[in-house]
Amino acid sequence: MNLSIVGKQLELTEAIKTHVENGINSLNKYNLDIISTRVVLFADENSGKNSFNAEFAINLAHKNTIVIKQNNKDLYVAIDLAIERAKKVLRRHHDKITNHKIKNIAVAKTEVFDNEDEVVPTRLDSYKPIEIEDALNELKESNKNFFVFIDMDDKMRTIYKKTDNTYGLY
Repeated sequence: MNLSIVGKQLELTEAIKTHVENGINSLNKYNLDIISTRVVLFADENSGKNSFNAEFAINLAHKNTIVIKQNNKDLYVAIDLAIERAKKVLRRHHDKITNHKIKNIAVAKTEVFDNEDEVVPTRLDSYKPIEIEDALNELKESNKNFFVFIDMDDKMRTIYKKTDNTYGLY
């Protein structure tokens, strides 16, 4: 994991860097693929209030970037609150992944096709366009319930037998 710590309008001491690194390393317990983390710490002196902002941008593989902004009068408290919020977001994402895993495809296939019905793939007999009347005659001559064909406008169509011995076209 790449870690970038930037200080704007304040001096980054080794103690601050160590505090941030320890907090970021605690995020690895969720076993998510964290690609990089960018931490921007800056002092905000607007309107006479002295406060510090901590902004975390966490890049995860196969997920959008998580951005967390925290403001407090104490820099260490702002960092700690931002890390707690990051832990909460990553924990939710981890729980979502572990609780909603897709079953093995072989297991899923046996569950779906466990009954006696069997799906048999078939190819279209004709890829040439035919008239709707010819398709109707072919359906009448066969013992099938439907017939899939390509009509003269190059559209894939289906003609089918209804239960009242009439025919429908889709």
